[in-house]
Amino acid sequence: MKSIEVKGTARAIAERSSEQARALKEIRKNGGVPCVLYGGNEVVHFTVTSEGLRNLVYTPHIYIVDLDIDGKKVNAILKDIQFHPVKDTILHVDFYQIDEAKPIVMEVPVQLEGLAEGVKAGGKLALQMRKIKVKALYNIIPEKLTVNVAHLGLGKTVKVGELSFEGLELMSAKEAVVCVVKLTRAARGAAATAGK
Repeated sequence: MKSIEVKGTARAIAERSSEQARALKEIRKNGGVPCVLYGGNEVVHFTVTSEGLRNLVYTPHIYIVDLDIDGKKVNAILKDIQFHPVKDTILHVDFYQIDEAKPIVMEVPVQLEGLAEGVKAGGKLALQMRKIKVKALYNIIPEKLTVNVAHLGLGKTVKVGELSFEGLELMSAKEAVVCVVKLTRAARGAAATAGK
C-alpha cells in the first residue's frame, strides 16, 4: 500500500467547551483542519492545513499516512472525515495509529477485471460497491481488490460472500452485491426474438 506524508502541529484543548469552539472556529478560519489521532497511548489533538490533506482526502486510493506532528512521526490510517454540509470543505479528520501486531479494518477499492459473458450478450455491467471493508494486518492490505467478472452472465451478480482474498477477512455484509450484469432493452429484445 502507498504512503503519504501529512505534517501537523499539536494543539492544546481548552477546558471549557465555549473556548474550544472558538479555538476550532479560528483554526478553520485560518485554513487549518482540526485533527485527532487515536489508537496510541494517548489521544493527540493537532492541526493540519487543508491543503496538506487534499491529496489524502480527494482520491479514490487508500494510503498509510506518515504523520509528522511537531517532529514526532507515527504511521496511521484515515478513520473518519467530516465535511461542511453546504461548502463541502473539510471540518475535522480522525486518524487511527497503526499497531503493526494488530489487524486494522479499512475500506479497499474494488476493481473489476475481464469482459463479462453477459456484456457480450448485450447486458451492462454495473459496479454496486466501490469499496469492500476488510480486516488484516496493515502491511497485507492491498491498494485494490481485483474481481474477475469474465464468467458473469446476464442478470447474474457477484456477492461479497463469494469472494476471498489471501490474508484478508471480508467485513462487509456477505449478501451485499459487488457487481451485476443488468439486462438492457437490446438484450431483452434479442432474448424475445430468440424465443419466437
